[in-house]
Amino acid sequence: MPSWKLVSGLCLFFFGSLVAAVGVGYAMVGIPSENTAAKSQNNVYYWSNGDQMVATGTGANRQNITIDQIPKAMQWSVISAENKSFYTDSGVDPMGIARALANMAKGGQTQGGSTITQQFVKNTYLSQEQTVTRKFKEMFISIKVGTQLSKQQVLQGYLNTSYYGRGAYGIQAAAQTYYGVDAVKLTPSQCAFLAALLKGPTYYDPIGATNIDPAATAAANRKRSEARWSWILEQMHNDKHITDAEYQTAIKKYPMPQGLKATKGMTGQISYLVDTAKKYVLNHSNISQTEFDQGGYQIYTTFQKDKVNELSAAVKKIQKDRIDPKKRSLDKYVQFGAASVVPNDGAIVALYGGDGYENGHFTNNADTSGVPVGSTWKPFVLAAAMEYGTYKTDGVGISPLSKYNGDDHLKVRNQDGSNVLNKDGSIFYQNNESDHAWGYISLRKAMEQSINTPFVQLGMDVGLTRVRDVAQASGILSQTMKQGLNPSFAIGTATPSAIRMADAYATFAASGKQADPYSVTSIKHDGEAVSGFTKPTVKQAMPENVANNVTDTLENVIQNGTAENAKALGRAAAGKTGTTDSNKSAWFVGYTQQLSTSIAMFRENPKDAELLSMNGTAGVASIHGGDIPTSIWTEYMESALKGKSDPGFPDATKIDKVSNEDGAPSPTPSAIVTPSETPSDTPSATPSETPSATPSPTDSCQFSFQCSDDGGTDGGTTSSPTVSATATETAGSTRGNDNGGIFGGAAG
Repeated sequence: MPSWKLVSGLCLFFFGSLVAAVGVGYAMVGIPSENTAAKSQNNVYYWSNGDQMVATGTGANRQNITIDQIPKAMQWSVISAENKSFYTDSGVDPMGIARALANMAKGGQTQGGSTITQQFVKNTYLSQEQTVTRKFKEMFISIKVGTQLSKQQVLQGYLNTSYYGRGAYGIQAAAQTYYGVDAVKLTPSQCAFLAALLKGPTYYDPIGATNIDPAATAAANRKRSEARWSWILEQMHNDKHITDAEYQTAIKKYPMPQGLKATKGMTGQISYLVDTAKKYVLNHSNISQTEFDQGGYQIYTTFQKDKVNELSAAVKKIQKDRIDPKKRSLDKYVQFGAASVVPNDGAIVALYGGDGYENGHFTNNADTSGVPVGSTWKPFVLAAAMEYGTYKTDGVGISPLSKYNGDDHLKVRNQDGSNVLNKDGSIFYQNNESDHAWGYISLRKAMEQSINTPFVQLGMDVGLTRVRDVAQASGILSQTMKQGLNPSFAIGTATPSAIRMADAYATFAASGKQADPYSVTSIKHDGEAVSGFTKPTVKQAMPENVANNVTDTLENVIQNGTAENAKALGRAAAGKTGTTDSNKSAWFVGYTQQLSTSIAMFRENPKDAELLSMNGTAGVASIHGGDIPTSIWTEYMESALKGKSDPGFPDATKIDKVSNEDGAPSPTPSAIVTPSETPSDTPSATPSETPSATPSPTDSCQFSFQCSDDGGTDGGTTSSPTVSATATETAGSTRGNDNGGIFGGAAG
């Protein structure tokens, strides 16, 4: 047994060493300066060729002010909300530090400082590495700050170094950004709002931040912000920092801040390119938004300047020729979104996000969900049928030459033969745009003229889960397919972004090989490479012959069907048109082997983001995917591919299994023709397939449980089955961001 002298000596040595270590640590650290923290840098974005695109960030949006220029209400709002004992505590919360260290030791997320002093110290670290060493250093600095700076100096430093969102660092920049006034003129109500932002501007700015997190919608953020704003005012009142009269005045009305503003350099399409690249960085790295906004990053993108300019020019040219809001009220609020992706790679080379931040349009239309795609969805139904077959073929894929009934107003059947029913128990009927009697026609012909009834029944026969799985494997995000697996799903109730639609069609262009879309190739911080930015893995999403047969079928859509306007491109191309319920959106998605491009057109109420009908827009009865969207696509692709070779597409491989819908004329033709031979599809023995007057190729989509599209054959109304209301609401009003996996989990 050791003697008591030995034990006592060891204890004294241990505590002496500990005191010495603390003393050395205390002596070695310096007091932070808010002026040092103000030296935040811009982030620099580069085009794909390495040329600088834009430098943007918070370097110029920061200005320190003295405590006498900060309203008392602002000072007390943060104290009441975050650190009530600020004026009496030592500036360090030992229990909070212990919790943070324990959490780091367990590998969990680190926690911020729990006192205003600690948060001020943390803010001054432009390097935000989360390590035990930094945590101890932060503790020593906080202790020194608490002993050598006055509380007023600490509070001033904290308010001058905090991040309030929208690129605003410090209370002066925040006051100007959110209310257009100097900080000294802020009201108590506005002060409480800005204090609420310190909880996290992504989730407490009522403008919303769905480009960072789809959950951060304007409505959800407004609710969170208003709740915390009122709570902070209540705390200030309870703490006797504002009078009864001041409280009643402040709580009377929520101080809604002003809208977003364009910053220097963030004009034209640059703003949307930066938005897309920033989102990708945040979703594919451990960099937080606060760290990123502190600047010093160099972001190398996939965007090609010439193609971005060509896509924008194509939109503007057709828009100028066809849309005149001064002449026609129905031309107001028309929006376009577009994206161009490289097949077999996933690189986003161009996008069109809208009219630009400088014109008050802050939503990136290339990366937003909520605009249903209509009949541009039908190729996924056909692909699922060719890959998996129907319930009648025991997993054997069926040929595009299989025949289904294309007549209007048909009953839709479940796989057990029973009828699909409406909510009230009545039989559901699927409509087309017209009542033309097509009779039993091949799926190839139905795609050419975009007839609804064959694809709705085909989707039921294949199984809508199979359709969903094929779409997801092709690049569509699952969160944009939540409208319900009902018959309407087969004809376009899903709401993927333009980026994701271009990427999914690129899978067809690449003979079934899929790569997630990406916008950033590498990133550096102060010249040092940041890990995590590699090209997405290319994988085989569907069999080659399935993808090639889809391509062959979609080539025919351009040559003989609803997308004939795209023939002006003058090279091998494939694509599909789409229009939705009440003419609220129109799409064209098309591709060559080199480039896949999607064009979306829609009208949107600026007050509530509700989709509006385009009936009467551009001076025509209705807008279809084969009209303006296809014209924009053709204009852009002609420029983007100028001087490039025309490799065409691989030959489609014959799919032997012809599986006609029950009731189709028999006998089935004995000679199976490969789709690449482009059969006429109108044998004389099937007069119903050779109408005397083929309707003009137009497209439309009906969402009363069904979503239809083109071909001059989709339309009418139906009694709505169980989920029709949901489909209509989603198609008409839900807006959000897609990108997820392109820029992260939830596009990129």
